[in-house]
Amino acid sequence: MSNLSRRQLLMFFGASAGAAAIAPEVGEALLGLGSTAAEAAAPLAFTALYLPSPLPIHKVLRSYQPTGGFNTDGSPKFALKTPSANPKPASYAVVDDVVVPPEYDRYVIVGWGDKVFANTPYAKASDYFGYNCDYTGYVPVASSADDVYLWVNHEYVSFPIAGSAPGAVASVQTLPGTYEPVIGKPLPATRNTELDGEFLYNTGGSIVRITRTAANGRFVVNGNKAGNWRVHGLSGLGLNATRPGGFPSNWGAADYQQGDDRYLIGTGPAVKDVFEKVNTDSLGNKIIGTSFNCSGGTTPWYTIMSAEENFQGGGAFFSGVTEGIKKDGSQAGYTAGTTGERFGQVGEKYGWMVEIDPANPSWRVRKHSALGRFRHENITMRVEAGKKLVAYMGDDRRGGHTWKYVSKGVVADPTSKANSALLEDGTLYVAKFNENGTGEWIPLTLDTPTNPVSPGVISQIAYDAFPQFRTGAVPAASSAQQRLVNGLVNLPRRAGVAGQTAEGGFLAVTRLNEATILPAYQGKKLSDFYDNLGAILCDAYPAANLVGGTPTARPEDLEVSPLDPRQVFIAYTDGAPGSDGYPDARIFQVAKFSASVNATQQPGGLYRITEDSADSTGTTFQWIKYNQGGEAGSQGASGFAAVDNLAFDPLGNIWGVTDMSTGLHNGFQEGTSGTPLTINHTAIGDVSNFVGVFGNNWMFYVPTSGPNAGQVTPFAYGPVRCEMTGPTFVGNTLIVSVQHPGEDCPIDDGTVLTRTTEMLALDGTLFNQTRSVNRGSSWPGNLPDAAFSAGTNNFKGALPRPTVIGIRRKTGNRFI
Repeated sequence: MSNLSRRQLLMFFGASAGAAAIAPEVGEALLGLGSTAAEAAAPLAFTALYLPSPLPIHKVLRSYQPTGGFNTDGSPKFALKTPSANPKPASYAVVDDVVVPPEYDRYVIVGWGDKVFANTPYAKASDYFGYNCDYTGYVPVASSADDVYLWVNHEYVSFPIAGSAPGAVASVQTLPGTYEPVIGKPLPATRNTELDGEFLYNTGGSIVRITRTAANGRFVVNGNKAGNWRVHGLSGLGLNATRPGGFPSNWGAADYQQGDDRYLIGTGPAVKDVFEKVNTDSLGNKIIGTSFNCSGGTTPWYTIMSAEENFQGGGAFFSGVTEGIKKDGSQAGYTAGTTGERFGQVGEKYGWMVEIDPANPSWRVRKHSALGRFRHENITMRVEAGKKLVAYMGDDRRGGHTWKYVSKGVVADPTSKANSALLEDGTLYVAKFNENGTGEWIPLTLDTPTNPVSPGVISQIAYDAFPQFRTGAVPAASSAQQRLVNGLVNLPRRAGVAGQTAEGGFLAVTRLNEATILPAYQGKKLSDFYDNLGAILCDAYPAANLVGGTPTARPEDLEVSPLDPRQVFIAYTDGAPGSDGYPDARIFQVAKFSASVNATQQPGGLYRITEDSADSTGTTFQWIKYNQGGEAGSQGASGFAAVDNLAFDPLGNIWGVTDMSTGLHNGFQEGTSGTPLTINHTAIGDVSNFVGVFGNNWMFYVPTSGPNAGQVTPFAYGPVRCEMTGPTFVGNTLIVSVQHPGEDCPIDDGTVLTRTTEMLALDGTLFNQTRSVNRGSSWPGNLPDAAFSAGTNNFKGALPRPTVIGIRRKTGNRFI
């Protein structure tokens, strides 16, 4: 993907019924590839970012490199870099800012802790905007893109909100956090109901009305706060007041901490089969809260679909509920030490797609069980009049699956609110990828035959490549290395099956035990392992393994093509196996297999599915791999790592963001020491450390027209240790969430980390770069006043805060 020809673009974006199936000149016109001489010769619409890691675009275009400091208009200062035949930046100083091209204006709209709510039946004035912003979507207030209700997901909490945050590394747990200076009160010093409750309150989502100002074209929070409201991890906690078990109905003394009646409801098969029949919370079809909301989607009828992702909890990571369930669809019991145990949240009611109507807070928020329960990342839909609704989803875990849902009924009017009912009754399918580029959609029904994926088969490539990693090899292999050769597939644990005495949860199957376990799961039906359809849907992930669905490389974003609705683009973020699953190595790059310095790396890739059926409801498809992640100088690589959210702009160009793990950024571990990670290009196996060459997480653009069509073009990068998420186009503005700046690092005190980083040049040879970066972040508290919207408050004090920003072109009425 780092440098595609027009012909390659046609093959990827216009195959089958699209542009590649007709005359080339017509196909190019459909894509905008040189449809006129002016368009074909149009220069890039902005100055490309100069990244620490070389890209082919740096060979042909001048780029800008941020240098630190600000201009009078609040924009970051930069220096221009001229094109180079083989760029090898000898030094690079990473700045703590959202850096955008000089042709654009970036500004803060709203962020964590902002009290933008009013006393209404649906909110308290003391409510505040949640933590770790993710997916964004909008609903026009009056058919205008200048006045909208903005929905923002809040995924999880992490340091520096507090040292007690789940997953905080040991060295920061005693350091000052940001909660008290931002929220205005201290958190409890030890873990209790209020601490757990406050963390759950900071997940879920926020609805905030924003309006574009005439003076400068920026969005600001509308002064009328009456339509703003929160949906969070403890919405409806007031239900506990009349429920047996002594579970708390509030989590503190503040008015917003009092349990309310804003509970959610379920729809679909799990309601009758599980929620109202066998679960143990005595609440029937009433659900307390939505949490861990990652990405999502916006429907044509202007509701928001919010994805509950990492809902599972246990051990030190105490925020969460029980994931594994029994044959009847209910959890085996509360997992000790979780927030599920504290507040009585049974696990089977979490891990769903959640639908919200931002403009109508009286409409009961609902979880659609027909869409399956797993670690949802996002959803994309094909909604056409006279046809069945088709939705695609990803399960963002190592070895998670790619999913399709087909409604039983048909769409009458794509904009009708009645379409929500189509999400309640339909068939859920899991994708099976074949090595020859074909695929099959396997339904999850009671009659579906069981044919589990073999851990030995999906790991055979690595087993053959790494004999030194096998059990008993000398020197002994690490657990990660052994996992590479042994494989891992999770199946539903059932008492009396394969010698198991416990009921519920996952049974880990590897090359070492599959001969004794798999026969007990083969040649049967899902009805032998689940009581009813609702139970299957509650346990969709292991059920999919049971029927032969392909374990994949963390599908983070799926998008239906704007050019051909039979095509679905999928961002697979990371091919490395983990303790929770193993991607099929026949389909995905799971490791670096050669000691050659430029051998193919494993940090995800872009794929495309093309349905064989005209209306996308069939059970067969074709698939191709667009390109592999990794440094541009490595074999077959795209020039980025860990691609996450994707978006198409109104002209059909592609936009994407990366999701490199916090502890790998710039090649430094998180925490107080900032220990450099080993980056050795002769390494084999899991080479996740290599993503450190890219620096901070960043945003890219792939034009589909003009002389640079098909080239990955870096547009922006984010502050230290952040992730840029949820890109949404609203008229001439791109709205983006900046998640967890400074995560798991001390608040920036001026400490600068410096290292020598081994990197690949574009020709596949090695060079060294001196890299420097602040140890922690203070963004956006380090920005001048000019970088904030009018009315934005409480951002000073040099504190890192998750934030939603707007990016607007300084001239003209279009974004690009």
